[in-house]
Amino acid sequence: MEKTLNKKIILGIQHVLAMFGATVLVPALTGLDTSITLFCAGAGTLLFHLVTKKKVPVFLGSSFAFMGGIISVIGDSRIGDADFLDKLAAVKGAIIIAGLVYAAFALIIKMVGYDKVGKLLPPIVTGPIIIVIGLRLSGTAIDSAFYDKGEFSLKALLVTVVVLSTVVCISVFAKGIYNLMPILFAIIVGYIICLPLGFVDLTPVKNAEIISLMDENIRAQLFLLPTFRLDAILAIAPIALVTLIEHVGDITTNSAVVGENFVEDPGIHRTLLGDGLATSLAGLLGGPANTTYGENTGVLAVTKNYDPSVIRIAAVVAIVLGIIGKFGGFVTSIPTPVTGGISIVLYGMISSVGIRILINSKLNFGNSRNLMIAALILVLGIGCDNIPITATVTISGLALAAICGIVLALLLPESKDCILEE
Repeated sequence: MEKTLNKKIILGIQHVLAMFGATVLVPALTGLDTSITLFCAGAGTLLFHLVTKKKVPVFLGSSFAFMGGIISVIGDSRIGDADFLDKLAAVKGAIIIAGLVYAAFALIIKMVGYDKVGKLLPPIVTGPIIIVIGLRLSGTAIDSAFYDKGEFSLKALLVTVVVLSTVVCISVFAKGIYNLMPILFAIIVGYIICLPLGFVDLTPVKNAEIISLMDENIRAQLFLLPTFRLDAILAIAPIALVTLIEHVGDITTNSAVVGENFVEDPGIHRTLLGDGLATSLAGLLGGPANTTYGENTGVLAVTKNYDPSVIRIAAVVAIVLGIIGKFGGFVTSIPTPVTGGISIVLYGMISSVGIRILINSKLNFGNSRNLMIAALILVLGIGCDNIPITATVTISGLALAAICGIVLALLLPESKDCILEE
């Protein structure tokens, strides 16, 4: 029993380390607080698991999709500026509303039924979308893995090669519990390699308070009451209409990796509700909007451990990191070549899951309908970045590709040769 718990704790820590870099990047770019963000990620994940009957192995972290809206409200203001708290209060209110948008759609889907949702997302749509999810993230992984301060670095390349080699060797050759922890071992080895190369900056550890709440700036943000300004709501809340589609894609990917149909049980309405309530909770506390995480799915695919309790342990670890400032400062010091090398594996695994869906569905790519749908999803999803809808609202290439794929799958007639014969 004790060995099993220890194993779960180690796997949970691995999940936190895999999602940490991306989660803290959003507050770093928008002016929100990192400790509050980590607390919101952990608390939001536990709330999500409660809503989804503890069945779905998903970790929630900061959503990049909302960054443009948050920045449009906060601008260049940062903690200490005279107008920062007023702007933060408006962001809080808008993110709460965004979470309620999720909840409203969850109710609609519950009334309509998950079977009709499933018809909107056949394998010819979900497979390419999942491939796009991984490939869209690949550029970020490469930048982190091979570049140092914007310039190509041979030292960063060396670290990345060591990290990737560790992941591959542990995944292929290790036995027993060690086979389940390639990401954790790779981070440890990469960190050690980075020490003599000068990549490790321990300043975040030195500057961090032992307990985050000892910092008066964090207390001011955490207990700030939200305001509901129309301009902020219009800048941030409509983005939820786009991320709804990405949420369905992530849950479909997670289902494919685990081998369970989470769209049916516990139901996409429950996962949307859990994501929405977690987002509203983050808004109330001062964190960025939450989202299902691609890194989480990548870790599941690498380790083949799908126990949701491991994710809940990871959530508790994230909460602890948010409360204990020194721990958070230490994890912040993990160099980008290490997280970049890990991301190359994780994002590649996501795309590989999409390929597996297409293969397992026995789709015939000699069929023009299948070929056209997949081709347009891939090009639109990878080729388009963010397309402006209004001055403050954009639609991601992934969402555009998903909409295009769903519409084409509904409009184009399906013939008998769409599926390969046995």
